[in-house]
Parts: sequence; structure tokens; C-alpha cells
Amino acid sequence: MKKRKRRVHTGKRARRNRRLVILTGSAALAALIFVIVMVVTLIVNMRKDSDEMAVEPILEASLEEQGTRQVEYVNPSIIKEIVGAGKSVSHALSERPATVEMTPDNTAEFAKIETCSIGEGGKVEIAVKSEGIPKSDDKYYYLFEQATYEDDFSSESEPVSKIYKGDDTSFSIELKKGAPDTRLFSKFRVGVKKDGQFVSISHPKYITNPGACAGGNYGGMPHSSIKGLLPYPLRLGELADLGVNYCAYNIPLSHILTTSGGIAYTYCGVTYHFNAQVMNNYDDLFRNLNSMGIDIAAIILNDANVGAFPEITHPSARGGSTAPYRMFNASDASGVKACAAIGSFLANRYSGSGHGNVSMWIIANEVNARKEYNFMQHVDVGTYTAAYTRAFRVFYNAIKSQNASAKVYIPIDQRWTYNTEKTGDYDAKDVLDIFASSIRDHGNIDWGLAAHPYSFPNGNTAFWNSSKYVNHSESTPCITMENIEVLTGYMQKEQMLDTQGRVRSIILSEVGYSSTSGEAVQAAAFAYAYTKMVKNGHIDALMLSRQVDAGDEIAALGLALGLENTGGGHKMIYNVFKYIDTDKRDEVVAFAYDIVGKTF
Repeated sequence: MKKRKRRVHTGKRARRNRRLVILTGSAALAALIFVIVMVVTLIVNMRKDSDEMAVEPILEASLEEQGTRQVEYVNPSIIKEIVGAGKSVSHALSERPATVEMTPDNTAEFAKIETCSIGEGGKVEIAVKSEGIPKSDDKYYYLFEQATYEDDFSSESEPVSKIYKGDDTSFSIELKKGAPDTRLFSKFRVGVKKDGQFVSISHPKYITNPGACAGGNYGGMPHSSIKGLLPYPLRLGELADLGVNYCAYNIPLSHILTTSGGIAYTYCGVTYHFNAQVMNNYDDLFRNLNSMGIDIAAIILNDANVGAFPEITHPSARGGSTAPYRMFNASDASGVKACAAIGSFLANRYSGSGHGNVSMWIIANEVNARKEYNFMQHVDVGTYTAAYTRAFRVFYNAIKSQNASAKVYIPIDQRWTYNTEKTGDYDAKDVLDIFASSIRDHGNIDWGLAAHPYSFPNGNTAFWNSSKYVNHSESTPCITMENIEVLTGYMQKEQMLDTQGRVRSIILSEVGYSSTSGEAVQAAAFAYAYTKMVKNGHIDALMLSRQVDAGDEIAALGLALGLENTGGGHKMIYNVFKYIDTDKRDEVVAFAYDIVGKTF
């Protein structure tokens, strides 16, 4: 019988199939098909080899060896492992985010910067999320750094970092605190490369926890009362007798800055100079107040000499007004550095360095009163508020980077929806809404509100009387102590809450009542207002204006707001203020019930 030439199966096809399975592991279905084909083929071949071995014993040894190889290859545990790997690949593929085409509608905010914060290692950690992965020229997300005054994105910008694209990823870069190129005041965007150019795909965000790099941590002393006062430096000894817990104090820049000498302070590569004698006077004052258990709200006011320090004042505020204070400048690099240096120097000096402690910082005065107290050339309210918001964030980050527990406030007056455009000012509500929205959109921080709920007009001491300017709705023209609940209620809205979902710190950093219509009415007004503040529950501190009448206020405005007259004589309000938060409270306020027309 003629021998038929037999095919010897050496397992080469099996090895090739296995390589194909591995190479195509990204497609789980293909992997499973290959496994099934491989197993069937091997079983058929094994049977064929077994039949041929029975006919041709001469090849028995060789076939036995080959059969052993085949049996070893298709060991059930190996097959199980391969199938399991295929299923894992299939699951991974099913979980992989979809690649999304970039369009004009989805590009600008395709990715969201979830957090932008200083991590435990002192680096800036920027977490990014997206719904899917954007289709672009390469596999990277790029991180871009911008100054606070830069709004537009340039396709020629140089990225500071890059990372593989994913729907959940993060960047980590150096903070460089105190360096000329510090990132403490920068904002960050995420971008991709599209058609050879960089494209922004996220809204910019700032660092939101500057306190993580602070050396100080002074947040104030414990207090049993919200009672505070604008003090008279020559009569500080009376404050203990009055039971004062808080004091507001102005720090005009014209008092503390000097062009040379004094206290040299180098910040971000630039050296600034502070008047040593004036700073020593503040040191003595603040230490003295602290020793009496008094916490301080310091008000930073920009009356810097424009000729000597042009960089501190916004370019649109350097001329054309006799207003005492002007808009801070965060519109260019020199302005940002100057404001940051001032905030950093003051917060560092007054947070545990032995010069006294300040727990609250107020940036400017009644910022909606553009014409009177925060001058800048008249523009629309959005442009004006953006200029202030940029400067505020610079001060906030500078102050918090030195004292993690400090509170930083925006100040407004009582004109809530008064329609002040006709006077060249802005409504407090408009400014507050735009400010809060911008802060939230660019990285929410724990700013506070410093309100001035004076009567309207200011000389209307009997604020409880009916007025067309005051009602209890959100659209009220003015907010006084008669309807203070409108303000605190508004601050409880979701869009106004702090980073932890709580009502922000609210202080009444300036409010007062004139005695020009009688000392009894002035005293009754304070008694009623203070009682309303305490019952409200959302007011952290009151700073009554003022301890002693100011002669210039009397002459210019007819307002005698002090607890004492200019000669030092105590008015009726003095004892009401002294005892209002003691067990003598009912005794000293009883007279006011008939004046106000109600018991409170």
C-alpha cells in the first residue's frame, strides 16, 4: 500500500493565533472569537493525530511528543485566563469615555476645572473633568497660566504643563510663593491642540485656598457680644468700661507708604517701603486693643499719592476726581504686585508677629459709591465691578497666604436698589450680585460682607418711621436697620453661600445715629437697632460710628454720631451702649419703648 504523506502539526499556527489575540486585545469580541477558533482547531488536530498514530506506529514517539505540546497549550486554566483577559479588555473598552468632536458650541467649556488648590506638598493641584475626551491633534491636555487682568486666550500661549487626556485627570505644578513669577494670583485654563493651534476648552479658575501656604492662623478671640465701635485714639481707656468687643480702624495708604527708607519689604522681586513710625503707632494701637480683648477690622483705603505710587491706582482712576479714595489697580503686573505686597505685608505683620493681631480686613470703602469713596471713571456696572473684583481677589489671596484664618470683606452702603445711576454711583445689590457671580465662576472663596445700614437719609435717626425708601421686599430701595432681614435673607440664597454652603460672615462695619434731633432719639435708635441685630442671628459684629463726634461731619453733614460730644461729655447713648449686653439691659432701654412705639 502506497504511503500517504502525512501533515505534521507542530503547534506553529497556535502560537501565531495567540499573538494575534494579544495584539488585538483592545477588541474583546475578536479576542473571544480567536480563542474559540483556536480551541476547536486544536481539538480537531488532536483527534486527527490520534487516528494517524494508530495506523502508523513508526511515528508514535514523534506524535506523542506533539500531542503533549497541544494538550499543554489548551490547558483549561490557560484558556480561562485568556478568556478572562478578553472580558477585562471588553469591560475597559465599554468604560472608556467617548471621543467627542470639538464644535463652536461645546469647545469653550468642554472641560471643567473642578478644583484649583494648593495641595499638601505645596504644589498647585488642578483637577479636570469632562464628559468624554475631546478630539484633537494629539493625546494631551495642556495647562495655561494667565494673569488676573488677562481675559482673552491666545492660540500662541505657551502651556505650563501637559498630561494625557482623560475624563478625570489632574495637573500638578509649582506654586512659587513669593517668587517674581509666583502663581498665587494667577488663573488657569485647560486647552488642547486643534488644527495646529492651541484652543481653550475650560473656564479659567484661580487658586481657592491660599491659606494652605500661610504661616499665621489668627482668626480672632472668643466673644460673648457683637458690640463694636469706631474708637477715638485719645480715649482708648474708655473702651474697657464700655465693654467693646470689636473696633474698626482705617489704614489709609497715604499714611503707611513711603518711597524709600522705613521698613523695606521685598515681595515678588520688588522692594516696597513702609513708614516705620506710622507702622509702630499702629502696632501700639492694635496691641493695646487686643490686650483689652478687642478684635480689629482694618479698612485698607487707597489714597496713595498717584505721582509717587501710580501703580497702586487703576489707570482709569488716576485723575478727574476729588474723591478721597480710588479704585485699586489689578489691571497690570505692577498693580497686582503692589496690591499683593501691601496685603501680604499687613497680614503678616498683624497675625502673630508680636505687633498686634487683625482678624478682619475690609478692602476699600462703600465700593458701590464710585463717585464718593471708590473713584474710577464712570463705566457700566459690570466693568466697574470687574475691576474691583480683580483687586479684591489679589488682596484676598495675599492676606490669606499670610494668615489662613483672616476674614476679608467687600463693603457696601445702604442704597440697595435705589437706582443710583442718576447720581453716578451704582446700586449695592448690582455690585454685590456681579461680584458674587464672578467670584463663584472663577473659583469660589470665603469672602465676607461689610454692610453700612445707615438710615436714609443718614440724618433720619428715627429709622423705624415709614419711608418710601424702605420696605421689607427684596426690591427695597434702601436697607437700614428697619429691614436688615432683607439683607441677611438675601445672603442665605444658594448663590450667596460660602464654599461650605454656609451663610457668609456679615458684619456691620459702619452704622450710626445722629443726636442732632435729640439725644433720647439717638439712644433709642441704637437700643432698637442693636436688639434687632442680636435677634437676627446672622450678624457677626457691629462697629458703631463713632466713639466721639467728628467736627467735620457735624459741619459738613450735620451728623453728630458719637457716644460723646467733641468736648468729651457723655451723651444719653453712652450708658445704653455700655449696658445693652449686660443684665442691666432692660433697665437702660425701657425709655426707648415709647419713642419707638413698641416693646423690643
